[in-house]
Amino acid sequence: MIHSQKTKQLSRERKGRSGLLRTLAVSLIRDEKIKTTETKAKVLKPLVEKMITKAKVGGVSARRFLDAKVGPVSSKKLVEVTALKYKDRQGGYLRITKLNDRKNDGAKVAQIEFV
Repeated sequence: MIHSQKTKQLSRERKGRSGLLRTLAVSLIRDEKIKTTETKAKVLKPLVEKMITKAKVGGVSARRFLDAKVGPVSSKKLVEVTALKYKDRQGGYLRITKLNDRKNDGAKVAQIEFV
């Protein structure tokens, strides 16, 4: 029996889901906005916001945590650029904007971007 799933499964097993979310997070940090499905954007938002909060705290342990999650290049950008940009903001770093449905399969598409 499967009781109360805490996160969306995204039609993938655990490793596939974590790899997908890591790739989306790296793309979002690098490009500062991406288009994806609405569900993926909703799952991605709290993960990246927690990373930004961690980057704001700073320190060696935060840097190592971010290196493990998104790699050294993205973690460097988070700590040196993004954390400074949002130093006075207490959360709500990302915005999800709903777009038109995708033409070929009708999937609900959204754009997730930094505020």
